[in-house]
Amino acid sequence: MNDLAKVRGALDRIDAALLDLLAERSAVVDEVAALKSRESALSLRDLERERDLLSRIGREGQKRGLNAFHVVKIFRDVIEASVRRQESHLTREANEGDDPAVLRVAFQGVDGAYSHLAGRKFFGDRPEEPIFVGYRSFRQAVDAVERDECDYAILPLENSVAGSINETYALLGTSKLHIMGEEVWPVEHCLLGLSKVPLARLKRIYSHPQALMQCSEFLESLPGATAESFFDTAASVGRVKELGSEENAAIASAEAGELHGLVVLRRDIANQRNNQTRFVVVHRKRFRFDPRIPCRTSLLLVTDHKEGALERCLSELARASVNMTKLESRSMQNTPWEYQFYVDIEGNVDEPRVAAALEGIGRNARYLRVLGCYPRKADPSLQVPRDVDLTPAGPVAPPVSTTAPLTSESNVAYPLAARRAGDSGRTLVKVGDVVFGEGFVVVAGPCAVETESQVFETARIVREGGGRVLRGGVFKPRTSPYAFQGLGLAGLDILARAGQEYGLPIVTEVMAPEEVEKVALLADMLQIGARNMQNFALLKEVGQSKRPVLLKRGMMSSVEELLLAAEFILSAGNRHVVLCERGIRTFETSTRNTLDLGAVQVLKSRTHLPVIVDPSHAMGVAAFVAPMARAALAAGADGVIVEVHPRPAEAPGDGAHALTPDLFAAMMGDLRRVAQALGVKMW
Repeated sequence: MNDLAKVRGALDRIDAALLDLLAERSAVVDEVAALKSRESALSLRDLERERDLLSRIGREGQKRGLNAFHVVKIFRDVIEASVRRQESHLTREANEGDDPAVLRVAFQGVDGAYSHLAGRKFFGDRPEEPIFVGYRSFRQAVDAVERDECDYAILPLENSVAGSINETYALLGTSKLHIMGEEVWPVEHCLLGLSKVPLARLKRIYSHPQALMQCSEFLESLPGATAESFFDTAASVGRVKELGSEENAAIASAEAGELHGLVVLRRDIANQRNNQTRFVVVHRKRFRFDPRIPCRTSLLLVTDHKEGALERCLSELARASVNMTKLESRSMQNTPWEYQFYVDIEGNVDEPRVAAALEGIGRNARYLRVLGCYPRKADPSLQVPRDVDLTPAGPVAPPVSTTAPLTSESNVAYPLAARRAGDSGRTLVKVGDVVFGEGFVVVAGPCAVETESQVFETARIVREGGGRVLRGGVFKPRTSPYAFQGLGLAGLDILARAGQEYGLPIVTEVMAPEEVEKVALLADMLQIGARNMQNFALLKEVGQSKRPVLLKRGMMSSVEELLLAAEFILSAGNRHVVLCERGIRTFETSTRNTLDLGAVQVLKSRTHLPVIVDPSHAMGVAAFVAPMARAALAAGADGVIVEVHPRPAEAPGDGAHALTPDLFAAMMGDLRRVAQALGVKMW
């Protein structure tokens, strides 16, 4: 114990030193903010510099034996905090004297509610934490600000799963408060109880109706428990504490459980992952913001109830080159079948183009009110860069020639997939924050999800090596019935958590129509394997899904048959399809299949869909994978999908062609050098 105390003392001293350095860094950030306040020509941030900084820090971390991805993750938070600190400095300069020394912030619920947590995050850069005052309803929180009992109120506006919060929109339309800020809070619903008990013992689950709805699938797995609505998630935790029975539980944040002394029985129980809520902060006065701070402006608009009225208003935005990010309609009180519109646009009301757009809308609208102009945070394009390069720099490879594209042609057999003559447009397929068809994407991961440790270790290798999408099979179609068949949905949960931990969207194969909906809840992209390329019932089902689809060429299928298979998906409604050449079966036996790289150029000439290559399944030998990946890049492919395993010799299947961590890192370095020589963007 004495040795342990000694080691912990050393850790405490290091942590204190880290805090001192963070405080010193914040002081320098304040100097930067003061300089930018005096020099209006200086930009608020430089995303390219941030990207280079994170790449360098990640590589330096690797040299010191640290997990590069986690190091980058920490410094990304540090940079984000610095940007926010600068924005706060510039905002205080522009609104001097508007804030009291001690703030009172109203929110709906009790301490630990998501509104409370989002408020603490929003006001987190103040030297003194505000006094947070909980109210039973949103209306009461707004009234408290209007009566000057509180300075601000924080209200949930929309949820990425449940959609818009109608009550908040109604309050914004009727109150005289102004939106002066927004905050995004990742919602992680947890099951909380008095002590660690088997879930089968639970009889009642308390929470807010929205949370109960968002966790409905988990609740269905507890047949002995009854869900009971409560006015607030965090308050339901207090209710469980008050009742004092281990048969009761609550759904709320882990922070709420910690505040009330409850333990987490199960984390992340929502039906959908990546559950986020956008909050708005409202105040009695309108704030002004430095023009260098990217802003959002929210409007309330009422038009005449006649043809073309709304179109004339919205066309003013296009005329002024102002981007609209949201349009909501709500019924007007006391006027049946007439509607008012809530509109979000990008831009500051003090910008000439935004002012011109508002003037034009005002001429065409019956009523126009600016609900608020405020710095926007719910915008991925404004986040600290994620596409950092952790691979060591090396010499540039000599230029690599590539064949000219074939003459584009059209074929009536697959009109939706066909590339029309003279049409240079390409379909871009977005998966997470990666875009297929706009540069070169590397998808990598294990053939099969075997264990949690194996998948998390592989995800780290993929992320640090430069891969951008994590692959992994949870249902494994095998030639032999005695081979490993995968872990099923339990494996999908592991894969999804690994992707979330390392910031990688995931792709996995779906094998049956009845599995599509369940797999689509967690997977960012659905894969149709070579054996199922002509499983038409499955193609139609993924065609009705809203997830992008990776369609592999069948082992004995022609290019035209691949395009016809894609047509099945496109005709069902899903237009985000990526084609994959993975080798075809021929008389040649020296490789597992025959990789048809010529098909890449043929497909590029015939279809607008992105095309990637799978050299792992084509070659069957790990040593051959990297050379063929380079050849795929040179042939014009939009990416590759390769198999990576921490210990290929231990893999239950396909270990022969799985890349080791060293081989994967070497392949990525080669690909970057070829991409640089060709002038191709490497994701």
